[in-house]
Amino acid sequence: MTDFSHSLALIVAEEVLTVVGLVLLLASAWLGDKASRGISIVAVAALVACAFLAAPTLAGGLMGPDRLAFGGQYIGDAFSAFAKILIYVSAAVTLIFAPNFLNRFVVNGQGAMRAEFPVLVLFAVVGMNLMVSAGDFMTLYIGLELNSLSAYVLAAFLRTDERSAEAGLKYFVLGALASGIILFGMSLTYGFAGSTDFMAVRGAMAGELATGAIFGLVFVLAGLAFKISAVPFHMWTPDVYEGAPTPVTTFFATAPKVAALALTMRVALGAFGGAVDAWQQIVIFVALASIIVGALGAIGQSNIKRLLAFSSINNIGFLLIGLAAATEQGAAAMLVYLFIYVFMSIAGFAVILMLRDVDGNPVEAIADLAGLSSVRPAMAWALLAVMFSLAGIPPLFGFYGKFVVFQAAVDADMIALAAIGIAASVIGAFYYIKVVKIAFFDEPSGRIVPETGPISHKIVLLVACLIISPLGYLLGPWLGGLTEKAAASLFLIG
Repeated sequence: MTDFSHSLALIVAEEVLTVVGLVLLLASAWLGDKASRGISIVAVAALVACAFLAAPTLAGGLMGPDRLAFGGQYIGDAFSAFAKILIYVSAAVTLIFAPNFLNRFVVNGQGAMRAEFPVLVLFAVVGMNLMVSAGDFMTLYIGLELNSLSAYVLAAFLRTDERSAEAGLKYFVLGALASGIILFGMSLTYGFAGSTDFMAVRGAMAGELATGAIFGLVFVLAGLAFKISAVPFHMWTPDVYEGAPTPVTTFFATAPKVAALALTMRVALGAFGGAVDAWQQIVIFVALASIIVGALGAIGQSNIKRLLAFSSINNIGFLLIGLAAATEQGAAAMLVYLFIYVFMSIAGFAVILMLRDVDGNPVEAIADLAGLSSVRPAMAWALLAVMFSLAGIPPLFGFYGKFVVFQAAVDADMIALAAIGIAASVIGAFYYIKVVKIAFFDEPSGRIVPETGPISHKIVLLVACLIISPLGYLLGPWLGGLTEKAAASLFLIG
């Protein structure tokens, strides 16, 4: 009974989100779409409360037996707490962005914002919580599917928009394929390890691997590569980013990305931590391929959301360099980069959401950004900060993320990997600078109107821009301490 009480105490955030989600689901059924604003506010409040619940776990660097719940199926350590806080922030920002955007689309005489939207986000967050805290392949799969089922609906949320419907269908079909790949890999792993528990699998794979076990490992990592949109499983990303409503794209670029990457770290360094040599070369290839394909793919894009999709593929490549190092320093560097990347993405999509053309429609064509500095100078400077930070140009904070990842690779004697990554990052700088050039030096397109967005959008953009600016370096010691605690808990065996 004591163990069960301890387990319930560890999953209090999931309990809160589940109960609030169910209550809001009933409220949306009874009150209808007119209550969507109030439901969104309650959902944001629940996410903020859960962030405060996770903070002591992270600050205290929780590890050891006290972090395990339900016989090791759930791990409530400092690593999961760090990922969850980023997920909560990303989900809350999505709920702040959504009403203003969706209500511009009129469906059956009213705005497209529905009371179910925040409920879907909350249930997706519950799934992501299970993903980052998974200590067993069963927990992993339940969390993955709960998140995915909500995400498919969110991608197709604008039912009258063909692009949104197409994005939802593509995401569903390819997501189902990835889930099947992971499930097959899990079954092979179970067959050779005799358990679905991560630590038991680690022990079984510590020696020489059978061919079937290697296939299981590869299938699991391939399915996870789809979820983080790494090459060669990236094909869905540009289409889904472009077609989904922009607040949903913001969500996909941040929260599920954090959850999937944290899950990949948990599986690779935990369950498959005894077989690093079996997957390290695969991760190195995927990292370099993602950096190069992401950079080259973005060069020819004319839509800003598609460009940011290829940018996310490119950034996943840099993040995987830290995973390839397979060290605590590499894991900590990944978490630092992930923190910075989340706020770069939030700032970028906030700018997109606050731009409107003369017809009141969202501005997505890069050509329409011409002369932005003369029409919306604040937005132009914010866009410059985002693009230069994504490119890793000092003194912006995005440079620090790349620096710590490359430093971890060098310290792990992967100098060639770091050198190739640094060289490939120069390719990416081209298309980021191209966007800045269009916004600042081209003749105004006449498409963008000097319209100001809601105050909530401005506050989010201001906070995100301050974090990715040189002022972000003030967070360096604090962020470094938290990521070291999180990485240390991830590497704890047993």
